[in-house]
Amino acid sequence: MTTCSRSFARLLFVMLLVLALAPLAASAADDYPNRVIRIIAPTAPGGGSSISARLIAEEMAKRAGRQVAVVENRPGAGTRIGSELVAKAPPDGYTLLMTPSTLATNPTGFKNMPYDGLRDFAPITLILSVPNLIVVHPSLPAKSLKAFIALAKARPGEILYASAGYATNPHLTMELMMSMARIRMTHVSYQGGAPSIIALMVGEVAITASSSMSLLIPHLRTGRLHALGITSATRNPALPDVPTIAEAGLPGYESIQWAGLLAPAGTPRAIVEKLHKEVVSILHAPEARELLAKLGNEVVTSASPEEFFAFIKAETVKWAKVAKAAGIEPR
Repeated sequence: MTTCSRSFARLLFVMLLVLALAPLAASAADDYPNRVIRIIAPTAPGGGSSISARLIAEEMAKRAGRQVAVVENRPGAGTRIGSELVAKAPPDGYTLLMTPSTLATNPTGFKNMPYDGLRDFAPITLILSVPNLIVVHPSLPAKSLKAFIALAKARPGEILYASAGYATNPHLTMELMMSMARIRMTHVSYQGGAPSIIALMVGEVAITASSSMSLLIPHLRTGRLHALGITSATRNPALPDVPTIAEAGLPGYESIQWAGLLAPAGTPRAIVEKLHKEVVSILHAPEARELLAKLGNEVVTSASPEEFFAFIKAETVKWAKVAKAAGIEPR
């Protein structure tokens, strides 16, 4: 047999194999899911990503008339424990990850990551976005962002700011503000958002950024905390009188936290597309939007899995630049 003939034979074999497997892939997607899906939330119960995962699991059950998915909280190591579990799970669509935005920020703060956020997952859709509020202790003699920046410039390095943890979105949110305002403060890291808010309220620190609207809003109303601004591009309906950070003095500033649904890399495309269609439909129901809005979250979905991948990549690049400018090195 000539070289040309052998090449043609190999090509013919590959084409026949693809044609033979195509119906099997379609059949697998049609039959999916035929057992319970695990949605891993790599955070403690109560956060936006965990609540979203439960909302999706409950609505899937209502639509199917049977239990379709269960949610497992696997917190720890800044979401790396639960995320690694999914990255190394079989790519069959039965183990999913409801990740917060640490998927894009963790590489800035930690060496020897046990997974690659862009390589080891098959993105399905963005779920929600939520801004941070930048809040100060009421004893601080600065009631606007411009006044605070002036104070920080007069006291370089003296003002303490809290975050929910090293290389978390609130940490980088504050670093972005410092970079754009050309000020310097001292970082104090806490084990989560709630402890950082408590630290601010008791006066251990002067300022923090947090997306925990349900915790912050009551204290803003009683005067126990004061908001300098919100980190989204537009004002939040729950706090219409609080300006955006961009409006308050740093044009172009924006920092949001988000949550999204992913599967392990290699999950069949037909299953990813089926999940995308189902989850987007669930999230755009008025009941889902209203529930998440009460918690300060905005439903934001991706037009396609590819669009979500592009979003994750852009977030990863953005925060890597912020971390580098701030001198944050992986530990």
